[in-house]
Amino acid sequence: MRVVTRPDFDGVVCAVLLMDALGIDPPARWVQPSDMQHGRVDIQTGDVIANLPFHEDCSLWFDHHFSNQPKTPVDGVFKIAPSAAGIVYEYYRERLDRDYTELVRQTDRIDSADLTLDEILHPENYPYVLLSMTITNHDPSEERYWNYLVNLLRTRSMVRVMDDPVVKRQSRRVVEANIAYEKALREHTTLVDHVSITDFRDLDPAPNGNRFLVYSLFPDCTVNVKIVFDEDRLASIKVGHSILNRGCEVNVGKMLSAFEGGGHPGAGACRFARDKTPDYLARIVHILQENIPV
Repeated sequence: MRVVTRPDFDGVVCAVLLMDALGIDPPARWVQPSDMQHGRVDIQTGDVIANLPFHEDCSLWFDHHFSNQPKTPVDGVFKIAPSAAGIVYEYYRERLDRDYTELVRQTDRIDSADLTLDEILHPENYPYVLLSMTITNHDPSEERYWNYLVNLLRTRSMVRVMDDPVVKRQSRRVVEANIAYEKALREHTTLVDHVSITDFRDLDPAPNGNRFLVYSLFPDCTVNVKIVFDEDRLASIKVGHSILNRGCEVNVGKMLSAFEGGGHPGAGACRFARDKTPDYLARIVHILQENIPV
């Protein structure tokens, strides 16, 4: 039995809860949603999938993404919710050895982008927000850290987690990276009507940092589009509603399901061959400019 989830804060907390409730030993199997969508993941009987698209060979599935709604009943739970971890917690609450109430509450807030302006500008003052930013979903070399964090959150208080030397080092890197990320956002983001477009295609590696920062830097935007070139001749586009200027009416997950991706009504991503970039990017920006609910 394996936990199969994605490498973000919601996925890490899903792994914490599932391993506790079901007695599953680490490590987790860390998977990108696009790899699941394109059939590149070996799923086996007994696998428990969380926070990812459904796979017919799994034994249990938990998810909350609008674009992943199942067409037939499945073993597990799907429902639209702030986080997948919240769904897992509700399902297994009575079987858990520890009280994860605050961890799940904060995961709900972070995954649904229910943050204050001060949390966006000063994440170093908010342990859960800062910890969530130490988890990158781009670099498989970080798998050891993701599994390490699962073990910490299963056995320690949040104060002790943040005091761990490895977490402290990762947190310092986040603070430093956010400073550089702000500079990159200012230099590579343009505003087209109410749509901010961050184009990191010319940067290798593409900078990574506070995903909410762009909304404070460009307060007139209601939605951000970020385009980067990934490895293996792939490109990815991430789209997110501003959490400070809530005027975007487009269901992002539904829109991106037509571009080899998916997600939530307010945020999502797609990953595709680079030669499709001009067409996909132009069409996505046009839909967002029109701002008609889809």
